Amino acid sequence: MADTRIENLVTSGTFSLDGGTWDVDNNVWIVGDDNEVVVIDAAHDADAIARAVGDRRLVAIVCTHAHNDHIDAAPALADLTGAPVLLHPEDLPLWRQTHPDRLPDGELADGQVLTVAGTGLTVLHTPGHAPGAVCVHAPDLDTVFTGDTLFAGGPGATGRSFSHFPTIIDSIRKKLLTLPPGTVVRTGHGDASTIGTEAPHLQEWIDRGH
Repeated sequence: MADTRIENLVTSGTFSLDGGTWDVDNNVWIVGDDNEVVVIDAAHDADAIARAVGDRRLVAIVCTHAHNDHIDAAPALADLTGAPVLLHPEDLPLWRQTHPDRLPDGELADGQVLTVAGTGLTVLHTPGHAPGAVCVHAPDLDTVFTGDTLFAGGPGATGRSFSHFPTIIDSIRKKLLTLPPGTVVRTGHGDASTIGTEAPHLQEWIDRGH
């Protein structure tokens, strides 16, 4: 566990939903040691992610949610590495918009613990940005990987299909702001933050968002 580390790869591509398309940069997170890793959000470039993994065993490809910019490279990365793609089942309708002919290999569930390099990664179901959105808490690393649920400065967007503002606020309040204040928030896009930095602003987000 002492050798477990977090690596960040930024990949670029597009996000498409509800008839619109936007250029985006995504954070791909690689968690593990010199022998085995997990990838959180296989975005845009399977070859680049596979190069970053190198000759280490890829235990799983964890999808924080199924918007296309977070899963577009997941099947290709699975083909390259043999690793299973894991997704919360409530995001299957979104997944099928991008990959109609290929299902994920396994499901994520609230409270499930994935283990890599002796480190436990706890799945937190945090719907709102998407119905099957999850965050991944690594208490031994003082980190939570929040996908697009919580960013530096507030909640993820809820203005498009399959999203709901009161639900994301509820998820953040109950599942994320209860984590230790020093927990580093590693996001799906942009800069990191901490729970302690974000927690005092919950009411501001509520006032701004409804």
